[in-house]
Formats: sequence, C-alpha cells, structure tokens
Amino acid sequence: MNIFSEAAKLEDQNRPFALAQIVGSRGSTPRHSAQMLIRDDGSIIGTIGGGMVERKVIEEALEALREKAPRMFHGRMARTGSDAVGSDCGGAMTVYISVHGLRPRLVLVGGGHVNRAIAQGAAGLGFDIIVADVYEESLRPDLFPPTTRLLHAETFSAAIDRLAICPEDFVLIATHNQDREALEKLIERPVAWLGLLASRRKVQVFIRQLREKGVAEEHIARLRAPVGYNIGAETPNEIAISVLAEILQVKNRASGGLMTAAQPRQQLRVVIRGAGDIATGVALRLWHAGFKVFMLEVEKPTVIRCSVAFAQAIFDGETTVEGVMARRVDSVSEAVRTVENGVIPVLIDPTGETLGELKPTGVVDAILAKENFGTHSGMAPAVIALGPGFSAGDDCHAVVETNRGHWLGKVIYQGKAQENTGVPGSIMGHTSRRVIRAPGAGVMQSRVRLGDIVSEGDIIATVGDAEIKAPLSGMVRGLLNDGLVVNSGFKIGDIDPRGADADYTTVSDKARAIGGGVLEALMTLTHRGVKAKEAVLTVA
Repeated sequence: MNIFSEAAKLEDQNRPFALAQIVGSRGSTPRHSAQMLIRDDGSIIGTIGGGMVERKVIEEALEALREKAPRMFHGRMARTGSDAVGSDCGGAMTVYISVHGLRPRLVLVGGGHVNRAIAQGAAGLGFDIIVADVYEESLRPDLFPPTTRLLHAETFSAAIDRLAICPEDFVLIATHNQDREALEKLIERPVAWLGLLASRRKVQVFIRQLREKGVAEEHIARLRAPVGYNIGAETPNEIAISVLAEILQVKNRASGGLMTAAQPRQQLRVVIRGAGDIATGVALRLWHAGFKVFMLEVEKPTVIRCSVAFAQAIFDGETTVEGVMARRVDSVSEAVRTVENGVIPVLIDPTGETLGELKPTGVVDAILAKENFGTHSGMAPAVIALGPGFSAGDDCHAVVETNRGHWLGKVIYQGKAQENTGVPGSIMGHTSRRVIRAPGAGVMQSRVRLGDIVSEGDIIATVGDAEIKAPLSGMVRGLLNDGLVVNSGFKIGDIDPRGADADYTTVSDKARAIGGGVLEALMTLTHRGVKAKEAVLTVA
C-alpha cells in the first residue's frame, strides 16, 4: 500500500495519523532514509528499519497524536545511556514525527438557513463539518460545502447518538423547533464548545428546565447561549460570522475584542480585589477592552448573585459569565499562564500579597465593604476604589460612585463617593423586602436554585434549623452557596419580582455602569502617567 495514497485517504476521513521520517543518521542503523505512516490504532504502513528503534518511534508517534503536536525523536542503537533504544547496532538515528488528520470537528445539529451559512463559512477554516437533521430536504448536498458529511435520522436524539460526540468537538444546536431535545441530549457531554442559537428568553426557559431535571450547574455553565458576538447580525450570513467568531475565539484560546482596543493595552495588567457581581461587571468591561484581568478573592466568598460572579470559580473551579470564563488558580505563575489563554484567573489572596509579583498597571478595589481593607495608592500606578470608604487623592487615585441615581458610575479624582443609603435598588416598587437575610446564625442550605420561580411563602433555604421563606413571588436571582456559615442579618438571597421576565444570567445595569466608570478612570490615569513620563524625558 502506498504511504501517500493512504495519507490522503486518512486526511479526507479526518482520521488521525502520524508520518515518521528519518532526517539524520550516523553509524550502523537499520535505515538511513525512510518514511513510515502510523495510524491512531498503532498500525503502520512502511518501515524505518524495524527492531527496537521502530517500536520506540511508534510509541512516540502515538504520544504525539495524543498531544496533537509534532516532535523530534533521537535514538541511539545502544542498551544503556541517554536515548538508548535497547539494541546493539551502535549507530544513531533522528526521526521527525508530524501529525495529521486532526481537523477540529464542527457538529451542526439542524440543517436550516443559519447552519448552512455557518457550514459554508467554516469550510475554509479547517473544520471537519457534519450536519444532522430529521428533515431530509434540509440535508440536500447542494446546500453545503462538498466535503460536508450529512446525517439523517428519525429524531435528533437518534442523530446525536450516531454522531459519536467527542470532547474535542465544537457543537451548535440550531433546529426548527426541537432545540430542547437536542440540548438535553448534549448538555452533559464534554465538548470543546456547545452553543445554542436561541433568544435570551428561550435560553432562560431552557436553563430553568434543565435545573428542574437535576442537571448539574457545572454542565449548564458550559453552554454558550445566546451564541455569537453582538455585531447587529440579522441575516443568516451575518449570524454565521458572529457565531464563527466565537468558535474561533475558543478554538484559538484568544481573548476576543476589537484589535484596535486590545492592541495598545496588550501588556496592561489590572488586578481586581473582589470577584462578586459588581467586580465581575468591572472585569468584563476591562477584559473586552483588552486588559489582562486578574481577580483576588477570599477563601469562602459570600456572593449571592453566583451566576454572574467570577467568585463562583472558587467553589466550582471555573465559571463562565456572558461567554467569558474565569478559573481558580493557586499561584501567580498559573495565573499568568491562564490570562494569556484568554481566561480570567481568580486567586485566593484577600490581602493582596501577590501584587508584588503581578506588578499590575492598575488595582481596583471592588470588595464593596464600605470601608478600606488595606488598599493604598502605592499598590499600582492607577489605584481605583468603588463606593464609600475611600478618598481619592489620599488612599487611591480615583473613586467610582456606586450609589444608584444620576451620578452612578461617575469618576471622582478628589474626594469621596456618596455615603451608603442602606436601601437596595427598587424593582417594581420593592426594595428591602426583596432581599432575604438570615434570621440567626447557622449554616446555609438552599432549597431552590438560581432562576427558579417561587411564590411568596415558599421555603427557599434553611439557616441552621430555621426555614427561610420567600418574602414575595418572583425569580430567585441571588442565593448564597451551600455550607457557608452566616450570622444573624446576613444577606443570603434576593428575589426579583419580575419573575420569568428577570434575567439572572447577565450582569446588572449597575455593574455595567460602574465598570464603565472604572474603564474611564484607568484610561485617564494611564494617559496621565504616559504624559508625565514624556514630560520628565523632555526636561531631561
């Protein structure tokens, strides 16, 4: 069998294989010039001489396929010493092992207009494309690129079973009216990326139904929905560009955002003290603007809006908010590697001990404790604090107003923010009533989940032996993590009276406004710093 014809066939099938080629030899070796193809099951075509050295090359090739990266193999025909392969020929051989047939697979569940446009766009991006549908007329070959594999089945569940979904697959659900069936079939399967083309309202309903069926939060968190970048897309081709951009961002482990915004600030690190829902809104603003964002938290954060707080990564290992992932890390070196891959690292460091190693351009105190826990202007060239408890010009360079109203998000460069009112924001006329507090000290245990719709009087949690009842009807938008010890009067939950119309999966308008203020302050302060340095250089 010809090596190159077999390689072409495997490449067409997108079946992994390796090519081993002798690129150097000296002394007595079985071959001085040869090639060998190694399939992913260990079978071979051709030979580089047989014996122990060939066995070693096959082992190295299989390892290279697992790592999806080429490698160079050096072998000495000896029984002892470095690079020895266990033979007595006395020579040495260098073999280059390249890997092939590793195109990422894009699985499109549904053959409608949008998925057809996505298939056409993905064809030139190196994806192995397969489309599944229950309607044969949606799978006409002329609607898709020539290399697309088309799968027809009686149901989407049957189609997904036949697809043999792998952890490396990118999967998009976009059916006519059977999204939920496909989603329930796929939500617990590990994949590189799982997207759902649906409206925000539909996504909320589906997520609530998944929770009611007992699907774990770690599986739900992997779902990307609504999917794609917000570029105002309306036509199938525009939506395809939006979706493919997100897929490529995940595939290439890129941070995303506009090149014009990200490039000038590529090297600017910002450390945010705290990772609650407001801090997360700030982090998203800065991350999208191209900053490298690091977050510091306590060992047991007491956030209640867990679905929109990167602090949840402390409990779950990683979490995703509005398509941006955060991951718990245990060292500065791991944090730096994580941020370079487009993921926000969250470190347990309540006192900021890691700032000396991180050397950030900016520090943002987003603890929102209404008092200063050690933040000072010497921490970084730009130190910004949120809300009361700080004085711009004294312990920080800028303060951002956090009180709702006309001045929310205002940047203060001299002085303080407004004092805390102690009154939560009004939703449909409800303020303090919608906030749930512990009646006494004890361990928190929830009875409902975020996103659940409850009626007034429903039991939503216990603290110690006390049952906590919903003070009004609506959606559970905030809820403390189970197992945390709380004191009497501690905030443990939040009910949104808008019910099903509420959105617990996105950051609040308040968080976005404050995040905008932080971004403005960082841009202003760093610009001032650049101008000051230029002035010093000019005088010198």
